Amino acid sequence: MSRIGKQPVIIPNGVEAKVSGQTLSCKGSKGSLEVTVKDGISVAVQDNAIVVDRTAEDKLSRAMHGTTRALIQNMVQGVSAGFMKQLEIQGVGYRVQQQGSKLVFNIGFCHTVEVDAPEGITFNCPDQTHIDVSGIDRQLVGQVAANIRAIRKPEPYKGKGIRYVGEQVRRKAGKSGK
Repeated sequence: MSRIGKQPVIIPNGVEAKVSGQTLSCKGSKGSLEVTVKDGISVAVQDNAIVVDRTAEDKLSRAMHGTTRALIQNMVQGVSAGFMKQLEIQGVGYRVQQQGSKLVFNIGFCHTVEVDAPEGITFNCPDQTHIDVSGIDRQLVGQVAANIRAIRKPEPYKGKGIRYVGEQVRRKAGKSGK
């Protein structure tokens, strides 16, 4: 039995969950999300909690038991509180500007790089070197933040580039003199 899968997901106040067939939908103050559950997994709403259980004992059902519970937990947390990833830019002359719902980067290329916000994602730039990516879908927030970081990854010699707040970049020694 999956240790994570057998734990119920507690539904906080202000969040409404409905099961229809193999689809679970959650609605909260931030928005609404839904997930389709694989065959072999059953989902039920009981006493202000969502319970995930296996109906089959094949390998895929055992693998998806904990995964489904984690997806539901992220969905409930997203519609009630939301998710945020913070990025920072390091480097002389490297900066970002927010123009409406898109970001414009000056990060050492001969051209500016523009990133549009996908649906469900909001950008916030408190200053020229910090970016906040927020939304209700945890997977989408993480993917958008990773795509922004991939524009100019931190390089190992000087540490210049876009990184997550608190990320430690392993530095190399570089060329050494005689």
